Amino acid sequence: MMPAETGDIAAYDLGNLTIVRYPHPMLKKICAPVERFEPALERLAARLLELMKGQNGVGLAAPQVGIPIRMFVCNVTGEEGDDCICINPSFVELSGAEVHEEGCLSLPQVNVSMRRAAHAVAEMQDVEGNRHRRSATNLLARVWQHENDHLDGRLIIDNMSTADEIANRRVLKQLRADAAGAG
Repeated sequence: MMPAETGDIAAYDLGNLTIVRYPHPMLKKICAPVERFEPALERLAARLLELMKGQNGVGLAAPQVGIPIRMFVCNVTGEEGDDCICINPSFVELSGAEVHEEGCLSLPQVNVSMRRAAHAVAEMQDVEGNRHRRSATNLLARVWQHENDHLDGRLIIDNMSTADEIANRRVLKQLRADAAGAG
């Protein structure tokens, strides 16, 4: 059983975490800030990276595995040294604009054209609670914004154009049917 309303990481069986799919209610939750920087946080980060890489993703947020805390991981290059763990992120600057198609591990086979800032500066903490200010451009900036949306309970489908709605209608209907059948 998952303690769905708590950010107490020690209460979760990290080895059995899986990526939740739309329309799971956790995906619409606004997540709580991380306040306790304990060893379990580092283990959660490692598990998020493992799940993300196992699905060939470039980012994964804690609510996507059912944990409502402000944390995400990402790696846009696939190189081991480029893993990024972002805890309690907040943007201090977003500039420029690009429109690109985005997907989401919680919305398999759904693609939506999203307008995002091309450059981002964010403040965040690491697993030890140390504060950092980092900047990103292009794909990394896009991933930060996408994953941060998850922390605020927003999904790419919340911003679909009419064309995106039509293109993804069947897949979304199937995801809702699959969830209803599993429940």
